[in-house]
Amino acid sequence: MNIILPRKVHFIGVAGVGMSALAQLMADGGAQITGSDNAWFPTLKAIEKYGIPFTIGYKAENIPRDTELVVHTDAVPVDNVERIEAHRRGIPQQSYFEALGKISIGKRTVAVAGTHGKTTTTGMLARILRDAGASPTAVVGSIVKDFVSNYLSGTSDLFIVEACEYRDHLLELSPQVLVITNLEWDHTDWFPSLEILQKTFQRAIERVPKNGAIITDLSNKNIAPLLASTKAHIVDYMNEPAYKLSLQGEFNQMNARAAAAAARVVLPHILDATIARSLAEFQGTWRRFEYKGVTAHGADVYDDYAHHPTAIRVTLKALRMKTKGKIFVAFHPHLYSRTRDLLSEFATAFGDADRVLVAPIYAAREVNDGTISSETLAARIRATGTNATAFDSFDAIERVLNEVGKDDVIMTMGAGDIYKVADTLVARK
Repeated sequence: MNIILPRKVHFIGVAGVGMSALAQLMADGGAQITGSDNAWFPTLKAIEKYGIPFTIGYKAENIPRDTELVVHTDAVPVDNVERIEAHRRGIPQQSYFEALGKISIGKRTVAVAGTHGKTTTTGMLARILRDAGASPTAVVGSIVKDFVSNYLSGTSDLFIVEACEYRDHLLELSPQVLVITNLEWDHTDWFPSLEILQKTFQRAIERVPKNGAIITDLSNKNIAPLLASTKAHIVDYMNEPAYKLSLQGEFNQMNARAAAAAARVVLPHILDATIARSLAEFQGTWRRFEYKGVTAHGADVYDDYAHHPTAIRVTLKALRMKTKGKIFVAFHPHLYSRTRDLLSEFATAFGDADRVLVAPIYAAREVNDGTISSETLAARIRATGTNATAFDSFDAIERVLNEVGKDDVIMTMGAGDIYKVADTLVARK
């Protein structure tokens, strides 16, 4: 993938799943990359393999001399010491999606968007196109086990990218093919209503060129009305057959259908057998219904990134179909705004669990305004008949889960770092 890049680029927040993939892509393009972050994250393993130097801890001196561009994650505010230093030195700054959008210009870009499933769908699509010999470049929002990375290096002009609607980042891209897996109200701190979220997607839909395509589920009532004004070709991925998968859950069948439909649009002569084989062999992505191992007492442990009520509900439904024992869920709520605004939906999402252990809310970019707490969420879950308790630390949750027996199942769940609880539980055996 030929890219014209600045010679020296510094990444602030390089451990981010998108940032670390973009850093590898730019390194492939010949740029000299450096990075920094405030903590270790598994994506840094890929950065190390690429020989990209990085520092843990933000400092002004982390930015090398002659740096021509600074790329930063949204999680890094303007008062970050390195962003202040870049401004002082007059170094141009771009957000992750601004940089990604510029790189995508002139490429045959396939953007995978939607509320749920876009990471797995992106990984599946990249795997299919790779196996078909199309040599795509792909940027995925998690570590794809098939690539042992969140980045796939390709030689063609095909660019497969996971797109995020938060802060209208989706509109930074100019895809020829737009995949919309599904659509529900989320990112409530940015989108005050479903209708406002739909407007962002409608703008993205309208920007797909006439010779492009939109792949989606035409039966989705939140998506179908947005398609009326498009001139692009519309493909209903629900016309795809069910595929044999190693992954659990009906939601992964939906992801597979979307990926297969997109592959047919990109490579019209692709063989059915190629699609079927790639999907059957697809190993999945980090933190998506991932089996972690067994505890010292013999309980199976899974981990999942689900942080929206719908994703929680369908994931636990799939887990319930796998086990006859009790299901213990350690849930890490993500954002005060999401927990507050979707509280009623969260309260009913854990019906397939036998016990829910609620961790303190992961604040991320927000400040606690006192309107919501993990105790409030636990109480609402209990009101639906499911046993739920709020805990003040991961350590307290681990102590309870460490006593779960061999016939039962543990799932850590959420967009924060609750996966560390699963890692600790299986490491203790």
